[in-house]
Amino acid sequence: MAGAAAMMAAGLPGAAVAATAEPTSAPGKPKVAGKEPLRPIVFVHGSQGSANQFQTQGKRFAANGYPSTYIDGLDYDSTFEVQKSAEIFAELDRKIDALLKKTGADKVDLLGHSLGTYMSQTYLKSDPARARRVAHYVNLDGLPASELPGGVKTLAIWGEGSPDRTVVGAKNVQFPGQGHTETVTSKESFAEAFTFFRGKAPRTTGVPLQLGLIQLAGRAVQFPRNVGVTGAKLELFRVNPSTGQRIGKAIGTQKLTGDGSFSFLANGISHYEFAITRPSGHVHHFYSQPARRTDRLIRLLTSEPGTGLDAVTDKSDNHVSVTVSRNKEWWGDQGAGSDSLTVNGTNVLNASTAPRTKRMLGIFAYDAGKDGESNLVQLPAFAGLPFIGGTDLVIQADPQGKGTVKVAQKQRNGRATETLNVPNWPSSKHRISIAFNDYLRQRWAATGCASTARPPC
Repeated sequence: MAGAAAMMAAGLPGAAVAATAEPTSAPGKPKVAGKEPLRPIVFVHGSQGSANQFQTQGKRFAANGYPSTYIDGLDYDSTFEVQKSAEIFAELDRKIDALLKKTGADKVDLLGHSLGTYMSQTYLKSDPARARRVAHYVNLDGLPASELPGGVKTLAIWGEGSPDRTVVGAKNVQFPGQGHTETVTSKESFAEAFTFFRGKAPRTTGVPLQLGLIQLAGRAVQFPRNVGVTGAKLELFRVNPSTGQRIGKAIGTQKLTGDGSFSFLANGISHYEFAITRPSGHVHHFYSQPARRTDRLIRLLTSEPGTGLDAVTDKSDNHVSVTVSRNKEWWGDQGAGSDSLTVNGTNVLNASTAPRTKRMLGIFAYDAGKDGESNLVQLPAFAGLPFIGGTDLVIQADPQGKGTVKVAQKQRNGRATETLNVPNWPSSKHRISIAFNDYLRQRWAATGCASTARPPC
């Protein structure tokens, strides 16, 4: 009965669906065949990043035999205001200690991206004892090197940019058509990293649906310092995908303390809303596409109301403020090779808001000036920021959020349009963050999506 109650709470449909199971994660080395032993994985993000940039790859590794508990990420303050390098390296030491103890592995496999390659290379070179605990290192579109960092076997993956970048002694792979962050999340990078770690190709580069209950876990953190949110309430709601409206009461509630960690049981096909409520009554709502598999690298990026980027966004009872993100650059100036991101039918990506050179991962949309008029250009407050953009778009609000905002993406080189519907909460007390998948929409089965009754595919 307890299991059935948990499945009902997570909103799991009674009908069976084709899926794959999560490998068990009992202490000791999982019995997964390969030329290299299966080791835990640690991802080190870049500037203004977090471990959530490894969410998709974590699911791909799990779909290829890794227990999800073997896959972790180091969150650190990339502004170095609340953490210095020595503290960050000590935290990485502790994370590796914990993974080795939990898994019984001899070493970990390490990946770094952008600024994270500088941090990783410096870490590996700082002490031979540290390097000895790392079996493989993947350098993702970051710092070149004249030798293997700490002598550790290295794979270097490079995206768009100079083809002359290299890590001497490493296997260097070029993906010139991929953006800077796309090199972290692409299926091509995954295939290279998996083969490098295991000595064999992966069974799949997709994100197949996981059977039964899954775990949705991670941290609520203050962007960009990655300090945990404390003194707030976090709720998880199942929502109607057609409207974004909540279905019943919260299926889970947790008080955020310490490092902002949380964990809920859910299922892989439902749509959910995370809601962070502050003592002031301000609420930050988070919406994303169905998780499909256990995800332990969720990061709810927020800030205290009226601070950071929230301080420069205009608010009122009459309009909605949304932030839409994806861990793959939005391109708006590439003609037929551009992405499309529409809000209530209006495409907010163009040569002004999303030039390829901006490497934009997130865009703010709100009624700038509160004048009731839209102007789809880059707002001055965001013009000089890396990875983040902003545009003036009027989205009408309802006092109780009873209406719907339709947000849809069509990825470059993709054919499917993916839609997330969210309530039109007023920006005076509500912030909305929407996250889209960084991978192309998958088919439900090898024969295609023949039935609309099946989960999103």
